[in-house]
Amino acid sequence: MLRWAVHLEGGPRRVNHAAVAVGHKVYSFGGYCSGEDYETLRQIDVHVFNAVSLRWIKLPPVWTNSRDHVREVPYMRYGHSAVLIDDTVYIWGGRNDTEGACNVLYAFDVSKFQLLTPPAHSCSCSGLLSTAPHSAPQIVFLSLGDSCLSVFQADCFSNDIHKLDTTNMTWTLISAKVTDRFGPFHSNNEIYCNRIKVFDTETNSWLDSPPTPVLPEGRRSHSAFSYNGELYVFGGYNARLNRHFHDLWKFNPVSLSWRKIEPKGKGPCPRRRQCCCRVGDKIILFGGTSPSPEEGMGDEFDLMDHSDLYILDFSPSLKTLCKLAVIQYSLDQSCLPHDIRWELSAMTTNSTISRPVVSNQG
Repeated sequence: MLRWAVHLEGGPRRVNHAAVAVGHKVYSFGGYCSGEDYETLRQIDVHVFNAVSLRWIKLPPVWTNSRDHVREVPYMRYGHSAVLIDDTVYIWGGRNDTEGACNVLYAFDVSKFQLLTPPAHSCSCSGLLSTAPHSAPQIVFLSLGDSCLSVFQADCFSNDIHKLDTTNMTWTLISAKVTDRFGPFHSNNEIYCNRIKVFDTETNSWLDSPPTPVLPEGRRSHSAFSYNGELYVFGGYNARLNRHFHDLWKFNPVSLSWRKIEPKGKGPCPRRRQCCCRVGDKIILFGGTSPSPEEGMGDEFDLMDHSDLYILDFSPSLKTLCKLAVIQYSLDQSCLPHDIRWELSAMTTNSTISRPVVSNQG
């Protein structure tokens, strides 16, 4: 019984951020917020969400004695990617309004709360790149559509694939076979593909799935996550339709079929550029941006940035369903055990770390 189980406001107000789940915690790095300064090289912020206590905290700034502090600790950015390998989060790409796109690789040690710049070879992703061992742990950075704007160049699109071998910190440019027909060229045409593209890492080839009778609308800036061997896609935006989405779709890689999912409970409003992280049987969804419901409360494109958080529970326990009933019907809690009352309080008490919305009218 898939259900939206928790909705809390007051977390970090972030758009186009990057996040990973580590155990029962979610680490969120950087992102954009209307009204904030993205021209100075202030340090990236790191927010941590505890999926047990349902509380956010902001980690204190990281300081080093190096003169090259800006390079060792990433500046505030948006449009970057984050990948977890063992106890290290690797942060790649992104941009701010002064430096443009960044090609420095950063690492965050979750056991020490420490940011550092690992010595990556051919980190500029140019020239002849060495080959990584096949069996080594690797990150595959895939650049398709507008994600290239924040990873490689700010004025073109690309479908290049670069691979990082984390055992020897070496980048490799992958010569992919059967590339996308649109290729790495710039176009002013808005194209929103709704076909699944599959990359086979064994053969370095793009595979195309056959057409299916049911397909979601094409979109960008959506979220995707896997659960029990299936792919889920939430939200996103289609400029040709001028539409934000809040639908949830599931793709089965065995039957190569799509199915629209309708969870119980009240879910998020239509949005794009949010983050989704899986913690056990739960999906933590937070942030993003949507059309502003009130004039003057969004940015120049009439968008409003979110500081909310939702939890999608794939397998809610009887205990969770009972707590949701207590909340929904405002039942008396005085006779309940202390730990249950504490959990109910956590499920209904908003966070307090979000900054106020800055309107475009000052």
